[in-house]
Amino acid sequence: MSGTGRRQRTLRRIPARRSVIAAAVGLLAVTALAGCVASAPKPTASATSAASGSAAPATPAIDLNGTANQNKAYFDMVNQKLIAAGGDLSGRPFIDNLIKAGYPKVDMEVTPDRTAANLAADNIQFSVRFGTTCLIGQYGNIGYASTVTKVLATGRCLVGTTRTIDW
Repeated sequence: MSGTGRRQRTLRRIPARRSVIAAAVGLLAVTALAGCVASAPKPTASATSAASGSAAPATPAIDLNGTANQNKAYFDMVNQKLIAAGGDLSGRPFIDNLIKAGYPKVDMEVTPDRTAANLAADNIQFSVRFGTTCLIGQYGNIGYASTVTKVLATGRCLVGTTRTIDW
């Protein structure tokens, strides 16, 4: 049998599951990058800052009755402080830190820290659901990124396999 025939037969045996996983990884990448593409709003001077010349910017705060967009600055601040502190930056520390910051654990999701081959995941994602929208954070070899998206048809924020947050 020729090498090409053997190769074609081998390619046909690749499980459909790999295609699903590849599609999910692609969708996660697109979701994460969507936040990178959107332009940030330009700050405007308020009457107070113009008059005093040195008004301090407002510190972001959590608003559990607000939307994901209204909570994004606080979410980013909390996650960036954790990253700056160093240490273990796997999924559990992000979730624990978000709980400590006031987000309800019941509204959170996190992806696994290990791959199917038991290697450290290049990136982890974590989310907090706000009604019909989600705050999604990602940390790993790309650094930190976050975005706001609509809840998926599944009622979840993250695509693919997530860890049970049972601690």
